[in-house]
Amino acid sequence: MVDQSVLDKLDAGFKKLQEANNCHSLLKKYLSKDVFDQLKTRKTAMGATLLDVIQSGVENLDSGVGLYAPDAESYTLFKELFDPVIDDYHQGFKPTDKHPQSDFGDLSTLVDVDPNNEFVVSTRVRCGRSLKGYPFNPCLTQGQYQEMEDKVKAQLSSMDGELKGTYFPLTGMDKKTQQQLIDDHFLFKEGDRFLQAANACRYWPTGRGIYHNDAKTFLVWVNEEDHLRIISMQKGGNLKEVFTRLVTAVKTIEQKIPFSRDDRLGFLTFCPTNLGTTIRASVHIALPKLAADLKKLEEVAGKYNLQVRGTRGEHTESEGGVYDISNKRRMGLTEYQAVREMQDGILELIKIEKSL
Repeated sequence: MVDQSVLDKLDAGFKKLQEANNCHSLLKKYLSKDVFDQLKTRKTAMGATLLDVIQSGVENLDSGVGLYAPDAESYTLFKELFDPVIDDYHQGFKPTDKHPQSDFGDLSTLVDVDPNNEFVVSTRVRCGRSLKGYPFNPCLTQGQYQEMEDKVKAQLSSMDGELKGTYFPLTGMDKKTQQQLIDDHFLFKEGDRFLQAANACRYWPTGRGIYHNDAKTFLVWVNEEDHLRIISMQKGGNLKEVFTRLVTAVKTIEQKIPFSRDDRLGFLTFCPTNLGTTIRASVHIALPKLAADLKKLEEVAGKYNLQVRGTRGEHTESEGGVYDISNKRRMGLTEYQAVREMQDGILELIKIEKSL
């Protein structure tokens, strides 16, 4: 049974959402009275309620999405809310759709998108993973954070070749190491207000840490927003090298640590915006002629299912005319297709830039 105190908070939260005229989140859009009444008394096997799902969006009325999944089961138990949000955000992933099986494809067909280093500053591909059998942030205990970190650390220590590196736990980190990781833009800070409100930062910094290889081209964030964020990156436009490194790393980690995957939704993580392949392939790129008219750049990028952001990601400005451009679609296609979509789109943008 859901506690009365939780039900009271849910009722207050729902009322607050309804009365917020300036709120445009997907949570507000799809949490109708009917859906709310259906879901408010449900509880997952790990103890998650609707309150865990919506508390961040209720607290932050300026959220774009406004909901998180406290555990894997939430995506099915609260599907009346998650399904339409997923469909809307991912621009067409209906409740009857099924995400394809994982497929990294033929890596030899990928290329260096900018062999003469004229436009692309750097290339990065990342994915999110959750450890099977553990809840997501709001429902994790201190012991579970610790346990997951130990498992991941043990597997990362077996990395060899170019993936060989060092794990830096946030607990007890000295100032010099901390400053170095900040200078390298590697260190994540304690969660932003959206994550704080979702209860994603409890027991900080227990169980959190960063691994990077000696060349600093491969990185794993442990227990930041997701259980794992696996990142491969390097200067220049060699997407083939970057993605190959990521695939090798994911397969190595998976040998010992099973990931949470759903037959319909693909890989599951804390945020419904990051499901399916969970792949975000991006370049930092300068396209001065195209970007002279930002609307035009966004319009052209949109034709190739690409998303344009400022240099430091979402809600930031371009620095020195450099934009972060990435694949938009993560669901309903394979990992290879997501990366290939980014590659082919960037090649087209470069071609257009050269023709102007």
